[in-house]
Amino acid sequence: MTRRPWGSRAALFGGAALVVGVSAASAVPAVVDEWRTTPPIEAVPVELVAFDTCDTALAELRDAISPHVGVYGLGSGFLRAHGEVTTDSRASADSSAGTPKSAPEAADAPEHSTTNTHEAGVDEPDLVKTDGKRVVTVADGKLRVLDVATRRITGTLDVPGGHASQLLLHEDRALVVGGGGGVAGHRIAVDSPHEPYAEGAAVTLVDLTAEPRVLNTLTVDGRYVDARQVDGVVRVVVHSGPRLPWVYPTEERTEAESLIKNRALIVTAPIGDWLPRYELTSADGSRSEGALVACDRVSRPEQHSGTSMLSVLTFDFPGDLGTGDAVTILADGDTVYGTGTSLYVADDHHLRPMTRTARNTPSTTAIHQFDISQQGPPKHVASGQVGGVLLNQYSLSEHEGHLRVATTSADAPGIPEAEPATQSSVTVLKRDGAKLQEVGKVDGLGVGERIYSVRFVGPVGYVVTFRQVDPLYTLDLSDPAKPRKVGELKITGYSAYLHPAGDGKLIGVGQEATGQGRTTGTQVSLFDVSDPAAPTKVAGHHLPGANSEVEFDPHAFLYWPARDLVLLPVLDVPVGRKPVEPTSSGLLVLRLGDGAFTALGTVRHEASTYDPGIRRALVIGDDLWTVSAAGIQVTRIDGLATRSWVPFT
Repeated sequence: MTRRPWGSRAALFGGAALVVGVSAASAVPAVVDEWRTTPPIEAVPVELVAFDTCDTALAELRDAISPHVGVYGLGSGFLRAHGEVTTDSRASADSSAGTPKSAPEAADAPEHSTTNTHEAGVDEPDLVKTDGKRVVTVADGKLRVLDVATRRITGTLDVPGGHASQLLLHEDRALVVGGGGGVAGHRIAVDSPHEPYAEGAAVTLVDLTAEPRVLNTLTVDGRYVDARQVDGVVRVVVHSGPRLPWVYPTEERTEAESLIKNRALIVTAPIGDWLPRYELTSADGSRSEGALVACDRVSRPEQHSGTSMLSVLTFDFPGDLGTGDAVTILADGDTVYGTGTSLYVADDHHLRPMTRTARNTPSTTAIHQFDISQQGPPKHVASGQVGGVLLNQYSLSEHEGHLRVATTSADAPGIPEAEPATQSSVTVLKRDGAKLQEVGKVDGLGVGERIYSVRFVGPVGYVVTFRQVDPLYTLDLSDPAKPRKVGELKITGYSAYLHPAGDGKLIGVGQEATGQGRTTGTQVSLFDVSDPAAPTKVAGHHLPGANSEVEFDPHAFLYWPARDLVLLPVLDVPVGRKPVEPTSSGLLVLRLGDGAFTALGTVRHEASTYDPGIRRALVIGDDLWTVSAAGIQVTRIDGLATRSWVPFT
């Protein structure tokens, strides 16, 4: 069977709210046209150097992109592989999820939960945030502020640039992510489903001191990838491609004619067609626009395709939005992992020629490390490469100067028409000058399977692979040069998310399955990993036919050890349900104690014409705040009695 997770988002500012927007990329077909001659992607050096001049940059970009141009421009030759093995979020040793929060700015606020994040002290964008005194959400596409004491909406804002999807919060400011239409006057009209760069990202800074008020909106031609916040500084990663007016085959234009025109196009295209553009709108409506980055501030590896750029933007909450002082590299990528001092962007070549020979080409992941320990723009310090592809951001973990990377590879040689065998590994990298050098590796995990979840906890790693049964591997990473597998537990089903629960315990959320690998519904598991050589499953809670958003977005998970609560949204699909029968959603409330789960009940939202679908849960004092696109419900933890329902109207 096949399954894959999805990825992360977001960004933020201070003294106000900041909103970031993204629109989905147009579909790209998976079949390579006959005019493509692009060779399979191979492992190449990934150290970065800057262009000397703009003329040098333009000449190199034209040469690099030329082999990738086909009858649909850059369209049908590349597959944006968002349907196969890719990235998402999971957790590491220092996860701050569920940690009680009493920030200095909210000293008089009740104890409250925070977003489930990968690393302590590194916040991630999500659809709801709280400081204990107010709840700010964009669950229904609008920014809403609710007062915790009165449980009332105190402000609503239509975010500029499109549908808001995520936000970050710092004091009286927030950063929200939503759809962007690109920079006015600089977007190329897209008349074909083959164009992969029909997208825009918008970042909005909002003041929350009174009624929510937009301070600035930054719109960028590109795809928002992800963001991380450390204290009051946010780093936003944006992916962009050349804005060229490609032509396509029509009844009047043959494929050969389209190919000739598209290849001629790049010969005359100016450098500005490659550089991402921005438009900055102030509160008074005034606008400025231009290139997001100067061409001599773009760095590139020794070999690249010239088809994509990654820009890291820096925003400081107390300041103005600005243009983000971009640092840009010629690379692809959609996995971001951050610590308090480093930001990593990984590229596992999702834009890959889908040829018969490419299926048996060893897959690789390039990783770029940026130093964010100082104020101002990040500094690229190292790049490296590992075999295989990532599951999500939790496939990466930095510990005591080493980066551990869990990947799945399909490198085993086989019949050209057949899918190659898969296996998984954990590679340990260490920075050596400008390179991330491999210092150790353990492989051979889950032969014939792929990774479904990863968790690194200090010097120990946990990897779950799945095809028909679920092996949970425990890894000893205490010696970076000699990582080794020390234990293995085989059970039915799989865990798509792993969360440390203290005292040598690990919580898993995923799916139960038959011995043949057919999934049967949401499974919450408790593993005893106190002896890494002999991991055991000590408890489980199964909901037949159900699934949970936690499986592909760990932000939906909440573990609140102060009350021994495990909380996750579920969608109930009863076994034997007829297609016309409705499903129902809710928040599953479990208590973890004495090595067992006790079901306390399921919180459900009021539904008039449709099931609102609970997305998130917050703990504030003695109450559960559950968030859906329909509204917010406040429920007493003890007894699960409803206290308030606040509809979004």
